Amino acid sequence: MKRVDLFFAAALIPLDFLVLVLAAAVAYSIRFSPIFAKIRPVTFDLPFDTYLQVALPIAALWTGILALSGLYSIRPKKITVEVSRIILAVSTGIAVVLAIAFFSRELFDSRFILLAAWFLATLFLTVERIVVRLFQRKLRKIGIGIQHVIIIGETKSGHSLKQFFSSYPKFGYQVSGHVSGFHEEARGKILNLKQRDLADIILIADPDISTSKLREIKTFTDIEHLHFIYSADMLPGSVSRPIFHTFAGQPVIEVPKTPLAGWGAIYKRLFDIVVSFLLIVFSLPIQIAAAIAIKSTSKGPILFFQKRVGQSGKPFTYFKFRSMNPDAEKLHFDKTFMAEHESVRKGPFIKIIDDPRVTSVGKFIRKFSVDEIPEFYNVLIGRMSLVGPRPHMPGEVAQYEPSQRRVLTIKPGITGMAQISGRGGLDLEDEVALDMHYIENWSPWLDLIILIKTPLAIFEKLEPRK
Repeated sequence: MKRVDLFFAAALIPLDFLVLVLAAAVAYSIRFSPIFAKIRPVTFDLPFDTYLQVALPIAALWTGILALSGLYSIRPKKITVEVSRIILAVSTGIAVVLAIAFFSRELFDSRFILLAAWFLATLFLTVERIVVRLFQRKLRKIGIGIQHVIIIGETKSGHSLKQFFSSYPKFGYQVSGHVSGFHEEARGKILNLKQRDLADIILIADPDISTSKLREIKTFTDIEHLHFIYSADMLPGSVSRPIFHTFAGQPVIEVPKTPLAGWGAIYKRLFDIVVSFLLIVFSLPIQIAAAIAIKSTSKGPILFFQKRVGQSGKPFTYFKFRSMNPDAEKLHFDKTFMAEHESVRKGPFIKIIDDPRVTSVGKFIRKFSVDEIPEFYNVLIGRMSLVGPRPHMPGEVAQYEPSQRRVLTIKPGITGMAQISGRGGLDLEDEVALDMHYIENWSPWLDLIILIKTPLAIFEKLEPRK
């Protein structure tokens, strides 16, 4: 681990404490400001030095709660996860303070100060964390705090990771070496890079590597004090939430299919019902305008209906606003037509570039994803979910590889990991990999992040290429 990462992790503790004290001071100054005092006169006596004597230990308590929430880990988490934990930790802290205040009226009498301190602490801590991250990124741009990665495996996964680290230096990883396997030549290259301080992490991206070779690499990284990580496609299932058992004195690991079972499924369904209903209501003017535009500019129905494959391989009726000519589906099975038009995708289904079957109105509603608004009704009914793998036609699903059928574990969604990946025209293999990551690592926060990023991804596609 880089010293700079240790420094920032340690520096966050006093920084958070100072920020919490600042939030308490600002809350106090607002309550006793002349403007606020005119609106709500102060009916109690609380000198600032007395208030500070209470605020300092409370700030220390809150800092401890932040630590218990995992907010001082060496490798920072996603900012959305960090902000959610800040909200939870600060809310827990204020709950403890309110409990103390309930049993001891000597704390202080202003509920406004407590609520203001809660809001300001959340705001200030979030801003502080963002500023620290921006400063870290600036340092990484000049080579400070960079984690040097050596990838083992001349595979598609290996090259994708190499391209990703090169395209997004903000994450702090830089590929300093890429070898096909772990042999004597590769070992010598890694040791040479380590001597030049260009080796911190060994990343295995070869799903066909033998167990004995994997143990050899792990032993090597332990001896050379290098971090050992591997890509998820090395294992057939998720190990992000393993369940440990002990049978006959032997440790046994159970790999669950998805967190979307039990209460996870109940939560997701309730979330889908509430949010899809609200989206239907708020989008009614857009739905009416789209229906009028479609009907007045081309012959055919307003909605496009089609059989798609849903959860557990069960077919369902999928519908959205029609964006193509009425005979478009017939041409989909016309080999001559398909041969004349280039697809941006590989695999059992295609996506035609500048599809001539799309109407003028269809181009517009597709551009802004207005054609997919009726899918909210399918979510409300329960055939689909807001977030999940995209539903495909039975003929396309029939051509899936056995491993690709795993995406049928859950309900299909309107949006998902593939839609926010920032990569257009994903092949089926890449799309399935993203969908499986979602299935195996689902959480309520992941759904929320994907929903927030979806409109951003739509507008990003609208920006002209430079």
